[in-house]
Formats: sequence, structure tokens, C-alpha cells
Amino acid sequence: MKNFENSISASLRRRLLAGAAAAAALLVFSTSTASAAANCIKGDKKAPYTIGWANIYSVPTWMKQTEGTITAEVEELKKAGLVKDLMITDAQGNAQTQIQHIQSMIDANVDAIVVIAGSSTALDRVISDACDKGIAVVNFDSLVDTDKVTAKINTDSNEWGATAAKWMVSQLGGKGKIIIMNGPAGISVSDDRRKGAQPVLDSNPGLQVITETNTEYNVAPAQEAMTSLLFANPEIDGVLSLGGALSAGSVLSFERQGRDQVPTTGENARQFLELWKEKGLKGWATMQPNWLGALSVYTAVQALQGKDVPAFVKVPLPVIDDSTIGSYLARADKFPADGYIYSDYDQALFDKLLAK
Repeated sequence: MKNFENSISASLRRRLLAGAAAAAALLVFSTSTASAAANCIKGDKKAPYTIGWANIYSVPTWMKQTEGTITAEVEELKKAGLVKDLMITDAQGNAQTQIQHIQSMIDANVDAIVVIAGSSTALDRVISDACDKGIAVVNFDSLVDTDKVTAKINTDSNEWGATAAKWMVSQLGGKGKIIIMNGPAGISVSDDRRKGAQPVLDSNPGLQVITETNTEYNVAPAQEAMTSLLFANPEIDGVLSLGGALSAGSVLSFERQGRDQVPTTGENARQFLELWKEKGLKGWATMQPNWLGALSVYTAVQALQGKDVPAFVKVPLPVIDDSTIGSYLARADKFPADGYIYSDYDQALFDKLLAK
């Protein structure tokens, strides 16, 4: 009897030990699964979700096109039963107003907030608060300093500036007088492009920066700014423009003043690309794809579904030069006259970018 009891006890102990081991293994698995979840996500989120799009301003055509990719992506996700509503705000260029809009989204208990930051620092607190409350936060284009977000999505703005500057060095043989055209001061995309160009300029002292300017990403103010610079500087060998509409404004200013066009960098703004071809310009451009907005919404929904997403999604920079400009212009009629000719995108591309 005693041997039988001992046998039962031994068997029970083995089962208890096995159960404890299984529980421990389950705990490890659960912990690793939780740690793999995307940042900011708390609890079990259920579709369909409410998405907030906290826009800094909607006037520039680039922003309108970007919002178009966001609304189009939301419609597709609605069809799939993954999104219920999209809340859109417009801060009209005011970072404090944008903070208030994001706070309103937090108070409304949205599931995700997609944002282009009007300030790299001012939004940190409200963005962090959203993250702490379990809201997925996806920041693209102009980035915040805080890492308390689900994901940041961008091209490499430093690489943007460096590559443009290298092209200018090559075009001018490392010598000449250039003007630099920047976007609005304080916008991280513009500031980072400028920072990226500086090491290249430092390595090529023969390239003299005679002046530079900051303007809105619109043709009219860029043209006005360049016109003033042309009056003040009779000798200009190149324009290192770090934005597409800025480049179009520059080309138009040179034309209006009867000045010979000079090598000019820029973006995929339709007007710039058309002027480049029309004037036989020596040009170089790249792209900040408008579909970064759509990718941000898709990323937020993926994270809400419990899927792991990268903390930073780097989108490669395409190069537009004489060998590729024709393929962009062939699609020009699909885009606004004052808009940007961006590349095609689909879910397969988004999945590929999120898998990196």
C-alpha cells in the first residue's frame, strides 16, 4: 500500500512538475509575444478602428495629395471591415493648434493617430500622452523627437540633401557660386535635408554658398524669394533647391529675369519636371512619396491587429534624372498641374517595407 502511495505521490509530483514547466513555458511565450507587440498598443484592440489624421496644414498641394492617399487607404480598409471612421483636423500651420487637435483625438478615444509634426519638439508631450493611453501613433514626413510612438515613417532626409549636393558638385566640377533654397524653418524634413548637404559642401570649399532662403513649399513664394536673390546676385552657377515647388519657382524666376538657367536640384513636382524638360534644364530630383500617408494608416492598422511593426520604416529615395524623367512625365496627366507625380503603390509594397 505504501509503495502504491509512493508511486502515486511520485506520479503526482511528476505531473505537477510537468504542469509547472508548461506554465513557465507558456509564461515565457506570452511574455515574448507581448514584448513583440508594437509600441503604444495596450489591451486587445478590436476592429473596426477609428483613425485620426492630425494634419499640420492642408493648403499646399503636396498635403492635399497626401491626404488623398490617406482617405483612399481608409476606404479600402473600411471595405475590409478594419476601419470605421476617419477623423481629420487641419492646424493651419500652427503647432499649438495641432497639439489641441491631437488632445481632442485622445479625448475622443480614437484607436490610432497619424501625424505630420508641425514642430519636432512641441508635440512630444501630447504624442507621448497618446502612446501612454494605448493609442497607436504613426508619425511620418516631419518627425517628432520623442520615440514614444508606434512607428516613424520617412525617407532619409539627410541622404536627400547629401545626394543633391553631390550632384551639384559633379555638375559644377566642385567650383562655383550657388544658392540654397530650403523649406520652412523648423520643419524637420527641411532642416534634415539641409544638414545632410552640409558635409558635402564642407568637403568642397570651391562651391561657394552665396546665400540661402527659407520659403513655403509653394511656387509663388519661392518665385518671389528667388527674384529678390537674383537682383542681389548677378552671378549664380547653380541652385541647390531642397524642395520641388521651390525648384519650379526658381526656374520661373530665372526665366522672368532673362537669366540663363543653371543646374537645379528638386523634387517630383509636376511643374518642375515639365519646366526641366521644356527648358532643357540640367536637373536632378528625388521624391517624398505622398503615399507615406497611406502607408502610415496601413501600419497603424497592422499594429492594432497585434502585428509587430518596425519602430522606423525607411522608404528608399528614387532618383529622377534625364534617364527616368520621361517615365514620370508620361503619367503627368494623372496628377494636378501644381501637384507631385509620385510612384505607384499597393499593399504588396507596404508589406515589403514593413518586413524590413
